[in-house]
Amino acid sequence: MRVRWDGVEVEAREGQTVAGVLMGLGVRSWRTTRGAQRPRGLFCGIGVCFDCLVKVNGVPDVRACRRVVADGDDIRPQSGAELPS
Repeated sequence: MRVRWDGVEVEAREGQTVAGVLMGLGVRSWRTTRGAQRPRGLFCGIGVCFDCLVKVNGVPDVRACRRVVADGDDIRPQSGAELPS
């Protein structure tokens, strides 16, 4: 299947999480903290720490380690935590 990471179309396998796709691409950091702009990515891998937040199809604060990709997903990096509008 195909998904988009930060505007670039990439391959993904059925059942893969967003974090799995990004790690497979060699992307280790895809979010920055709100205050200090420090890089964050996969930390706990079980959805507890919320360090792996991304935007998926325009929805912010999606945990990359818990979200299974779907064909055509648009995945974007995120800065800090955001509230949905």
